[in-house]
Amino acid sequence: MWDKIVNSWKVKEVRNGLLFVLAIMVLFRITAHIPLPGIDLIALRRFFEANQILGMLSLFSGGTISNFSVIALGVAPYITASIIFQLLVMIIPKLEEIQKDGEQGRQRINQWTRLLTVPLAILQSFALISLLGQSQMQILTRTDLLHMTALICTVTAGTIFLMWLGELISEKKVGNGMSLLIFAGILASLPQTISRFLVTYDASQWMYVVLYALVGILTVVGVVFVNEAQRNIPVQYARQIRGQGAISGGVSTNLPLKLIMAGVIPIIFAISMLLFPSVIAQFFSQARTEWLAEAARWVLVIMQNQVVYGALYFGLVFGFTYFYTAVIFHPDKIADNLQKQGGFIPGIRPGKPTSEYLDFVINRLNLFGASFLGAIAVMPLVVQGAGGSQLMAIGGTSLLIVVSVVIESVKQIEAQVTMRQYDAY
Repeated sequence: MWDKIVNSWKVKEVRNGLLFVLAIMVLFRITAHIPLPGIDLIALRRFFEANQILGMLSLFSGGTISNFSVIALGVAPYITASIIFQLLVMIIPKLEEIQKDGEQGRQRINQWTRLLTVPLAILQSFALISLLGQSQMQILTRTDLLHMTALICTVTAGTIFLMWLGELISEKKVGNGMSLLIFAGILASLPQTISRFLVTYDASQWMYVVLYALVGILTVVGVVFVNEAQRNIPVQYARQIRGQGAISGGVSTNLPLKLIMAGVIPIIFAISMLLFPSVIAQFFSQARTEWLAEAARWVLVIMQNQVVYGALYFGLVFGFTYFYTAVIFHPDKIADNLQKQGGFIPGIRPGKPTSEYLDFVINRLNLFGASFLGAIAVMPLVVQGAGGSQLMAIGGTSLLIVVSVVIESVKQIEAQVTMRQYDAY
């Protein structure tokens, strides 16, 4: 595998794609350091450091919120829009038919997702700016209507700009554009995270440092294991006699089913859903209506509880693994294609029995894979509870995303190189 990655630099199309992605990431990081006017950045950073949930929001945005740059929201609104449409596709038969309509149907769904991103970005930017305006740290130095409107429009435009950059990256087929933008933001925040750890480090905490390192190694090994593991389903193609006595078929092959087909998407979805109630509650915590403010504060207290937070995180990762697998893996289509091509699984009748068998196998794979991925996701929280450091929870999630994105990108680059090697022959 590593030989193919090294050889990828020798392939002109792949090399140009990698250089293009690198240039986009540099542009992304430059844009992330263009602050909006009327913001006290020192007070803003203290505000985020004092709240674990908002610190996770900063991570999810790629570190752009902590600077409150022109792309403060990152790609969060686009991911939220994607979640909404994927849910609607499973609920509304008409949308499901459109999605099944080949490339044209997928393009229509993608276009609607982009359009939904705009109002979501407006709502989220309004909620975030209002949240900062309610803070007692005097983060906003100007609160007049014209300035607030300009901030909302600028942040919304920044999200659309990032959405465009992410799609440009995806077109180069060297990784998922949105995931790579989050990946770039995590790597950019790594030096600051290390410096904060060194400032607060105490020699008496060496045992926890070793424990954190072990958890990090286990997380990397676990994510690699889950992403590489697969179940091979044997497939036999019947011998067929065609014109002039030509015989085709009669070969055996395998249908590979990955342990986790969804990749890093369940983690991103889970974080997005975890952030939603906390951000909304933070927004209403200073409401004038007493019962509403009390309910918002109760939600914040509950979400700060590590046991509740860990249970919800595990449950969402587990559930979204099943959900996204159902979106991208269709046993009926695979069974139908096998039957049309004269293929069958030994011992299983073609058609509906094959579909039911594949569905049974993928559910069993998901049971183990989703449980394993959920356990890796909450493992840093367990260690954090033992060591008392807030950095580990965020660091563990960052590591999970980074490893998954790197594996996904390596796979796509490897596929590009392999395809061009076949073309050369």
